[in-house]
Amino acid sequence: MVNHQDSFSSLEKYQSRIQTALWFVMACLLILFFRFFWLQVVKHTKYSTASESNRIAIITTPSPRGLIIDRNGIVIARNFPSYSLEITPAGTTMPLEQLVDSLNSVLKISTKDRQNFFRSLQGAKKTESIAIRNFLNNEEVARFMSRRYAYPGVEIQVRYFREYPYQELGAHLLGYTGRVSQKDREKLLAELEESPDDLSSDELRPIKIKGIQHVGKIGLEQSYEKDLRGTLGFSEVEITAGGRVVRNLSSSAPIPGSNLSLAIDIKLQHLMEQLYAKRRGAAVVIEVATGDILSFVSMPTYNPNAFIDGIDADLWKKLNDSLEKPLFNRALRGTYPPGSTFKPFMALAALEGKFRTPEQGISDPGYFKFGSTTFRDDAVNGHGFVNMRQSITVSCDTYYYKLANDMGINAISSFMKDLSFGQLTGIDINGEVRGILPSKEWKKAYYSDPKIQKWNDGDTISIGIGQGYNSYTILQLAQATAIVANRGVVMKPHLVKMIEDPITHQKTLTVPSETTRLNIKKENLDVITEGMIGVNISGTGRVPFSGVRYSVAGKTGTAQVFSLAGKQYNASAISEFKRDHALYIAFAPADKPKYALALVVENAGFGATAAAPIARQTLDYLMLNQWPEGVPAWKTAP
Repeated sequence: MVNHQDSFSSLEKYQSRIQTALWFVMACLLILFFRFFWLQVVKHTKYSTASESNRIAIITTPSPRGLIIDRNGIVIARNFPSYSLEITPAGTTMPLEQLVDSLNSVLKISTKDRQNFFRSLQGAKKTESIAIRNFLNNEEVARFMSRRYAYPGVEIQVRYFREYPYQELGAHLLGYTGRVSQKDREKLLAELEESPDDLSSDELRPIKIKGIQHVGKIGLEQSYEKDLRGTLGFSEVEITAGGRVVRNLSSSAPIPGSNLSLAIDIKLQHLMEQLYAKRRGAAVVIEVATGDILSFVSMPTYNPNAFIDGIDADLWKKLNDSLEKPLFNRALRGTYPPGSTFKPFMALAALEGKFRTPEQGISDPGYFKFGSTTFRDDAVNGHGFVNMRQSITVSCDTYYYKLANDMGINAISSFMKDLSFGQLTGIDINGEVRGILPSKEWKKAYYSDPKIQKWNDGDTISIGIGQGYNSYTILQLAQATAIVANRGVVMKPHLVKMIEDPITHQKTLTVPSETTRLNIKKENLDVITEGMIGVNISGTGRVPFSGVRYSVAGKTGTAQVFSLAGKQYNASAISEFKRDHALYIAFAPADKPKYALALVVENAGFGATAAAPIARQTLDYLMLNQWPEGVPAWKTAP
């Protein structure tokens, strides 16, 4: 007999299970629906963009760097094409370490190249092409091409690199380019954030920065980096899921960097560097009317081409550890006591401040006593009676000891500041230093010991002859000389004269239009000029300027480096780096000045014997177009 109650109970259980399963399926479908809605509608923009990014890659093409040209059209920094072996990680079929080892069996890959490659990989996209070797020769190119089939993802590309055809010549003013460092990338990022453009979106900014492989490190290459760099080219390419390039979608060509036309006369620069030979020092020549810097010498120098693709570690150590300091820009950053070249400016300060008249003089016994201290002149028995003009001509220390004491440090410091001493000139190259213009305020801020902070009257006396706390750059000394030559008109010194657009060839002057005129009386400037003319006729510069065929106002200087504690100076008894510096300043022609210069020859002794001859031959070239005998002639680079 059938139990209907049991059958009904089983049916209920079966229907309940079906209903539960149905609700479960409905819930799953609902979850899927909401998930699809979330992805397809709510997050459509995000994932559509991500999908497009996976399908399309942006590849950068470096822009040719702008040329650097001297005032006469001679190219002194240019680019050259070279073969580079480059790896695109997305296209390779073996681990990169293994790939590099294998490539090393075909082409020599140095430890430096390997390190640079793996450093460049950090943060790079797999579709980016990264150099593993630069500067391949034709034989190396042929060797790789014969085995190219074995290395998918590895190609040879033609790239442009920086070249300095005259090698060491003008290295400190030009500077050099080098591989981008992490610090450089941070600086570039900050630069783009400050001056955004159409390629500086959140998405493209990292790509743009990564595409910049080399930047200027020092000198004009660094100071005018934004102008010289140009604009990167971009290519949009379609890629597979594995990162392989399928086709080119669009592209924009790179725009070359702007060209720099310098105020520098590279032939003059060559002449002066040759005149220094193996000696250390610095020199600056300024065109008085414009502020154009015609020559900017720092010796010894170095070859900037060694830095283009990363300098060899041994060479870097040699340059960096050398006592000669070839990497140090002496013209821009070296500071020196001006010695007796400071005297014409002291005399001018005295006239302007009414501390002296031109004819007012002293009887020089060969020394100046201040309390228990005796300040001695180099002429043991003195120069007899000297007025202001004669004090410049014969370089009378005693005259300026007394003058400084009478004027006081406040009057000296105030006047010298206007002549650019101890001030930034504003030259258009990074790294200029201030030097030291002594004052009561400076001494108090410089020293932490209260016993030393106070300015003593005795401190002022040595200031008068360009010693003591005085410490200035040769650029400042040349600028002060140019201001006197220009009758008190201050022109901002500059190395770059024009910037040329590479497309339109339109040239933009960079010469500052603003000028400042100091309130200096013409008759006082005439007195100083007359005294400086006498230097090269009957004074300390008469031997090197014997027979000169143009009028020149000059002043020799000898700056003490090492205190002799009252002992007589004997160069042969002192180690080389403790010997006196030789200095010289001049402007010519004296009646209508066109050129002003200042130079120092380190540890070379007297200005008249070491520095003035360089100035004479330099001015002979400028004034007479006369090339000195024995100096290698100028040759244009191939």
